[in-house]
Amino acid sequence: MADQMGVTPPAPPTGAPAAMGNTSGTPGAVLPPELQGWSWAGFLMSWIWSIAHSAWLGLVLCLLVGGIGNIVQGIKGNEWAWQGRKWESIEQFKATERVWTIWGVVLVGAGLVIWLLAIVLGGALGLSSR
Repeated sequence: MADQMGVTPPAPPTGAPAAMGNTSGTPGAVLPPELQGWSWAGFLMSWIWSIAHSAWLGLVLCLLVGGIGNIVQGIKGNEWAWQGRKWESIEQFKATERVWTIWGVVLVGAGLVIWLLAIVLGGALGLSSR
């Protein structure tokens, strides 16, 4: 909206709601609504993602209860990552987590291919455990 002199005030900075400001890096900070939801990065990259994001509870859960810890990180990952370090903006957060997710998909996919090759080649070469 233009003021009485016809000048449009600058828009608030992107990346965080104007009323809240950037609360990242603050323990207990409320997660911005646009970041709420499943964290594929936390789910797929588990313990290494936990270390990189200072999500120590996630690290302990992944190491102690394995897959259950991954599920918890999928649920709580965005919140922990937002609170674990200072982010420049919501866009930077999303871009960073996207890279983590891509790497997670690549590594899990590569692991599955290697596993399947081992089964197929092991069976073809008669290397079964019988």
